[in-house]
Amino acid sequence: MTNTSVSNTVRLFGAGLRALLVLTLVCGVIYPLAVTAVAQALFHDRANGSEIKDRSGSVVGSSLIGQTYNLPKRNPDDAEEAARPDLKWFQPRPSNGLGSNSVNTKYSLILSGATNRSGDNEDLITWVTDAKAAVVKDNSTASYKVKPADVPADAVTSSGSGLDPDVSPAYAKLQVHRVAEKNDLPVKEVEGLVADHTTGRLLGFMGEPRVNVLELNTALRDLIQG
Repeated sequence: MTNTSVSNTVRLFGAGLRALLVLTLVCGVIYPLAVTAVAQALFHDRANGSEIKDRSGSVVGSSLIGQTYNLPKRNPDDAEEAARPDLKWFQPRPSNGLGSNSVNTKYSLILSGATNRSGDNEDLITWVTDAKAAVVKDNSTASYKVKPADVPADAVTSSGSGLDPDVSPAYAKLQVHRVAEKNDLPVKEVEGLVADHTTGRLLGFMGEPRVNVLELNTALRDLIQG
């Protein structure tokens, strides 16, 4: 009886070990390699993070994650100094969210998420009011005046993730005159950049038209540098 029990135990142990090795090989090696191979073959760009490169071939970011375009701090050691947008570039949506960080200097968020504030929240109302006034002031030029009614919602509110890389065509067009003036470019040329980087609705009816800010600013940099 004892020998039989030991034999059964050894047999079950051996079967379990073989199953472990086979599943480890299939699930831990073959399957990941197969998925990676398919992704690289059919979705190479997305599988590698949807990287955006400039004219020199350097990676400047991902088309999936927004970036800020701010001027350097006057005092790098002052943590309380407010960020100042670099107005020669197209600006993204506000990035109010769950938290900030000092590691990823290209974007102020460390956690993806919304502000979770209701429409009548005093902080949110203040943010939107101040942002709207700043958009009107920053984008008005000697020959082009922005009216408060012209400011679209995405110019003054953050997205649900806080990491939205896109803006609406309306917000991009609102910035054209300011960008053209700051970079000594013809307005028509900058309008052409916006038109070239405007993506329509998916399949013609899903979602909203959008402009990827990083792609647009990368094209703008190439245009400035000639």
